[in-house]
Amino acid sequence: MEKTLIIIKPGAIQRDLSGEIIRRFERKGLQLCGLKMMQLDEDILNEHYGHLIGRSFFPLIKESMMRTPVIVCCWEGYNAVEVARHMTGATNGRQAELGTIRGDFSVSVQENIIHASDCVENAELEVKRFFLPGEVFDFKKRSSKVLYAEYEK
Repeated sequence: MEKTLIIIKPGAIQRDLSGEIIRRFERKGLQLCGLKMMQLDEDILNEHYGHLIGRSFFPLIKESMMRTPVIVCCWEGYNAVEVARHMTGATNGRQAELGTIRGDFSVSVQENIIHASDCVENAELEVKRFFLPGEVFDFKKRSSKVLYAEYEK
């Protein structure tokens, strides 16, 4: 089973969308195995968005991400990274398909409600970046028997 990181961004927090976003992942069948609210600082944002340092819009991203605390979630499931990315939708909320989180709740590139890990390797790094040892839990839910066929395990 894969784990992936989801960050519910300040725009979603300010618009009271956190519960709706979490509900969508739960309803899809992903298992929540880590959850916490935290205030991001420049150090963690420089690490997390390091590939954007030097871009003209990077200071705006940092300002936006520090506006309020965020909610970081670790979700688990088969192909969890791909499933979460599909549910999240295109980065630009105006281009995201209806039915995706961004397609339903965002009209911006920067204020796009949510972050989702983009590949398995980054998901592993990101979960370690935002969760300390012991903050991500491994347990079996009874519902897993009705979520996956035996051959998918």
